[in-house]
Amino acid sequence: MARGTRETIEGAEWDGRDLSGAQHAGVDFVDVDLTESTGRGAAFTECTFRRVRFNCSAHTDAAFVNCRFVQCDFFDARLTECKLVGSVFERCTFDLLQVAGGNWSHVGLARADLRRAALRGVRLREADLSGARLDGATLRDADLSGALLRSASLARCDLRGSDLGALDPREVALAGAVVTMEQALAIAAALGLDVRAE
Repeated sequence: MARGTRETIEGAEWDGRDLSGAQHAGVDFVDVDLTESTGRGAAFTECTFRRVRFNCSAHTDAAFVNCRFVQCDFFDARLTECKLVGSVFERCTFDLLQVAGGNWSHVGLARADLRRAALRGVRLREADLSGARLDGATLRDADLSGALLRSASLARCDLRGSDLGALDPREVALAGAVVTMEQALAIAAALGLDVRAE
């Protein structure tokens, strides 16, 4: 392939395909159906996924590094111990998405609607979650160090066990959020309250 050109895979029907060990770099996936696809150890580097359907798919130890996802569907998808460092999501849907572990540092999820998603044990260091909707979502045991959370809605979100050091309670919606006592004290301190035992 000539230097500077990218491969394009368009309209492929890969539903139910086993992607274990697949390696793709600099590929544009357009209107590809990955419904119910599975796999362990697949690697995608600097790829673009446009209108790709990941519905009901299950990926373990996969890497999507510095990728771009545009108008993709992740309905009931499961990502386990996956690496998505530096990837950006634009106008994607995440209904019933299940994420367990993995490294999502520097991920761009600004204004993402994650209200029906569950993320557990995920590293989200310096991720952009500004304006994201997490009302009623699960975001447990997550590393949010340095994450951008300005204007995010965390109302009724289960945040137990997550690092909330980057959270400014004056810049996010927190009504009804589920937190531990330790987290509640940290939030109170961030508001300038002087919390005492008596």
